[in-house]
Amino acid sequence: MALASAATLLRRSRVPSISSAADVIGAMRLGASALLQHRAASSSSSSSSSQPSAIDLSWPATLQKARSWDDGVATSFATSSLADVFKGRKVVIFGVPGAFTGVCSKAHVPGYLAALPALKAKGVDAVLCTAVNDPYTLHAWANQLQAHDKIDFYADFDGSFHRHLGLQFDCSGALLGMRSNRWAAVVEDGVFKSLKIEENPGELLVSRAEDILTSLE
Repeated sequence: MALASAATLLRRSRVPSISSAADVIGAMRLGASALLQHRAASSSSSSSSSQPSAIDLSWPATLQKARSWDDGVATSFATSSLADVFKGRKVVIFGVPGAFTGVCSKAHVPGYLAALPALKAKGVDAVLCTAVNDPYTLHAWANQLQAHDKIDFYADFDGSFHRHLGLQFDCSGALLGMRSNRWAAVVEDGVFKSLKIEENPGELLVSRAEDILTSLE
């Protein structure tokens, strides 16, 4: 009954129902297609690259370190400025469409966990994972993946960080709304040294840990 009701609501809202992993990837592909069309339109009206070259550390967007609700209350729901996260540091950061989703849980985060020693050997100060989620969901997800004390998880609860960089996409087809694209980057003191963005956020082809390691050689 619950599934039938959900399917009815989806039809009414003209959002495709999701019944399999293939459907989820297809839904993400639809979102990615819209994203690519937007990039094409933007590039046709501007001679500059559609990819950001740096993170404006003075911009007022904030990220939120993954934590439990109790920790959030204890810190008065403190946030981290972009300068706090990036200034004077060499970091690898990768963005995922969402916590507890398939490719993110089964491949993207585990790949960076396995590559941590190699990344640190290349002079990387920290590896960060970000998503358009609340910090409490990211905290639970990081704990499930046994990654909480190894990778720094940062929530972009309102999506402002990803909108600022042009790295968001509409994943309403998978009932996720506006989300982070799947991407990875090497950032030194706020400057992108390498930025790899997946054409289809439901796939993992260019933003893997091994791709970032290659860019550090």
